[in-house]
Amino acid sequence: MSFFDALETRTADQRLDENLAALRVQVAQAKTLSGYQESLSSVGADGILSLDDLAKLPILRKSDLSNAQKPGQTLGGYNARALSDFAHIFQSPGPIYEPGGVEHDWWRMGRFAHAAGVGKGDIVQNCFGYHLTPAGMIFESGARAVGAAVLPAGVGQTDLQVRAAVDIGTTAYAGTPDYLKVILDKAAEMGERLSITKAVVGGGALFPSLRQEYADRGI
Repeated sequence: MSFFDALETRTADQRLDENLAALRVQVAQAKTLSGYQESLSSVGADGILSLDDLAKLPILRKSDLSNAQKPGQTLGGYNARALSDFAHIFQSPGPIYEPGGVEHDWWRMGRFAHAAGVGKGDIVQNCFGYHLTPAGMIFESGARAVGAAVLPAGVGQTDLQVRAAVDIGTTAYAGTPDYLKVILDKAAEMGERLSITKAVVGGGALFPSLRQEYADRGI
């Protein structure tokens, strides 16, 4: 398999040096944001010289983020752009509001899709939800970053999922690990043969027995 990009061919020393340099830039930027000003007040970006210095950085916990988000400060002061400058605003359980963009590979999922063998010529049936939460757009962004086409299928209406997979020739699945089995079983019940040979999954456990079942089916 080819590499996704030149970042994957760096030496260990080069990768470390470049990551630390990028981290210093991020910390310097974060110190200008109201959400981080107090927690990063004693941290100097120029003092981050090794991985050990990561211990100096405070942990932003989900509960803290949820508490910081309120009307008028929807993203808790952790955003460098105005809320209206983002392409999407998502609501995840908590609730937590998250921004999203549509720039190329915004969610950095292209590398993941590439590692799974998804690429140009594939049609991905994206069975993550597009309603409120970001999972659907996250996986769609990754698929598009590697040149694949996407059916924004969401979850449910499994008979229609099977019909679509047959009609458009779906070659890859994105969704929770267990829902792929639901689709495959429904296809068998309907007497249909699917062309799915790849899968990128998340949002649940991929148990060894289920992984083996998919492998036995050529996925």
